[in-house]
Amino acid sequence: MNQQKILYAPFARPLYLMAKPVGSVCNLACSYCYYLEKAHLYHPDGGGKGFVMSDALLERFIRQYIESQTMPQVLFTWHGGETLMRPLSFYRKVMELQRRYAGGRTIDNCLQTNGTLLTDEWCRFFRDNGWLIGVSIDGPREFHDAYRRNRQGGPSWYKVMKGIELLQRHGVEWNALAVVNNLNADHPLEFYDFFRSMGCHYIQFSPIVERLLPHADGRHLAAPADAGDIPLAPYSVTPRQWGDFLCALFDEWVKRDVGSYFIQLFDATLAGWVGEQPGVCTLAETCGQAGVIEYNGDVYSCDHFVFPEYRLGNIQSQTITEMMYSPRQQRFGAAKRDTLPTQCRECRYLMACHGECPKNRFAHTATGEPGLNYLCEGYYRYFDHVAPYMDFMKRELLAGRAPANVMQHLKE
Repeated sequence: MNQQKILYAPFARPLYLMAKPVGSVCNLACSYCYYLEKAHLYHPDGGGKGFVMSDALLERFIRQYIESQTMPQVLFTWHGGETLMRPLSFYRKVMELQRRYAGGRTIDNCLQTNGTLLTDEWCRFFRDNGWLIGVSIDGPREFHDAYRRNRQGGPSWYKVMKGIELLQRHGVEWNALAVVNNLNADHPLEFYDFFRSMGCHYIQFSPIVERLLPHADGRHLAAPADAGDIPLAPYSVTPRQWGDFLCALFDEWVKRDVGSYFIQLFDATLAGWVGEQPGVCTLAETCGQAGVIEYNGDVYSCDHFVFPEYRLGNIQSQTITEMMYSPRQQRFGAAKRDTLPTQCRECRYLMACHGECPKNRFAHTATGEPGLNYLCEGYYRYFDHVAPYMDFMKRELLAGRAPANVMQHLKE
């Protein structure tokens, strides 16, 4: 009990809030998007007009967010919808307000985009101000265009590639976010070769898992709290696909790319192996310190928990600190650990997995206990496969040597 009180004491952990300056508004209509339908929470017909963060609310957010931080560095993350549907003047205003309220702190910005609206002017702004840009791209054209299409049903890959070319031409720091679905999961090496061919050294592979449950307000995705026999969306990756994908990807990476290409999941796995924080919330023991603020000031527990039952309040009537360090949010974060089924608690890879994201815990264990992660089979296969390599890299780290020595070890 004392350990839990210490872990969840106010200000014990820095908070992080992802900002949605246009809510769910986007120029694309990706088939698997989990956020487009959030428009129904704010408009009866799900329309996106007027879903923009006002200047007054922006200033309140930036001031409160900086004041809520317990560390000298402050990271702002701008997310969507599509973030570039706000004009460049909005982000110039962002930086003006950040300078006004910085109070001696170091301010960093990162922004996630689908890349289709990037221009020379945007790229110069990002380069000159040191913004890190995440680009959503699902690999080669045939895989990307299968699900990531515009509102007219047309492909988007060529525009995304043009945007990436602009980022590279202007020297903007960027990384890739690739969604692994039922189609591209069967082609891990083709997937990986694509990113290497374009010189992308920082890649996040994210499995798509959604369940379909129509709501009266127009939403069609199930909330994490929805129980019962709810059908999976057809684009969802299967546990076996996910495990096979990760193992094949790791085998290719560990032979020649350790230390030069950084796969978020592999880095997080090694961190868990040595008892460090993984740097990604899905594999951490607890969560709850990474929330979301919508365009109107509503704050939710997590980006994947933007449902009415997980709304914490609004910054126009409560402070970010009050909401994100509230007992309710602390319980949300602790539940990731406290609700694990026995199978997970007794698993040899608990230290690296921690049951993954609570959003995906709708399966049952072999004994019928609820709360098992749907992707458990795939993750277990992956952790079991990489265990010898992780053991070696752990020994190298503890001895003060480079984990990349695993490549020479494999050659010998």
